[in-house]
Amino acid sequence: MKYRNELPQLGDKVFLTDGGLETTLVFLENIELPLFAAFDQLSIDEGRERLNRYFEDYIALAAKHDRGFVLESVTWRASQDWGDRLGYNPIELSDINREAINMLAALRDQYETQETPLVISGCVGPRGDGYVADNRMSVIEARDYHAPQINTFADSPADMVSAMTINYVEEAIGITLAAKNANIPVVISFTTETDGRIPSGETLQDAITRVDQETNNGPVYYMINCAHPDHFREQLIPGAAWANRIRAIRANASRKSHAELDESETLDRGNPHEFGQLYRELRESFPQLTVLGGCCGTDKEHIESVHQHCCD
Repeated sequence: MKYRNELPQLGDKVFLTDGGLETTLVFLENIELPLFAAFDQLSIDEGRERLNRYFEDYIALAAKHDRGFVLESVTWRASQDWGDRLGYNPIELSDINREAINMLAALRDQYETQETPLVISGCVGPRGDGYVADNRMSVIEARDYHAPQINTFADSPADMVSAMTINYVEEAIGITLAAKNANIPVVISFTTETDGRIPSGETLQDAITRVDQETNNGPVYYMINCAHPDHFREQLIPGAAWANRIRAIRANASRKSHAELDESETLDRGNPHEFGQLYRELRESFPQLTVLGGCCGTDKEHIESVHQHCCD
């Protein structure tokens, strides 16, 4: 909780974050990830070592450029419904969420410098499929479902919570309320379909506006993840108050739809050089974008390209 009261990425300097952890493990390292659950790697020695190397490589990239870095925990699937399917009881799941944060805290203790501040974020994923807005919860159901994981992060060295790949507004509001109750900053990251709308059919403008209205501007900022820039950039309006609330992008390398990605048996890395160019264009129109990373199909080459195009 070193930065919990003053997140450094809220300033003007660019912070980097990692690429697509799960696609890197599955397609580049040939690791089997049941249910795409990277947190399960923490249950074995070689898995913990693998995750440590993954983050060390990204920290080295950030340090080479004197950039801050947001360390995102490997807990996107580490909520109770997914834990049940993987055989984790609530106590075991709480322990592994805490272990995921402690791993990042140890990396921060080892590698942080004044030029490269390291922010620890506890990653929360959707209760259901990140690509499909089905089995929707009410706001209160979402708050209560996500509270145990968020409370674990609040009682850890985590500086913040990031809710990734959220696809309908009620879940976003519930997560925000759970984080407010736990007194930990929260970032809401919506995903979009190829038409720039979130999977529930709402526009980003409507989704962000509703969350802010119903939580008194609860999220510290918003993010877009798991969509290619071509899918959402035309929906963003430079200078609009709601668009200015978006400070982070973690885009996919591929232009494929979510349905196409689900069915793909090979990795589409897109074009890392073009990926960086697209981020530069976004930053030119939206200079408040200060947290830049990747999602499905991206790796260190993509993040290096992002830095080259946006910061050099």
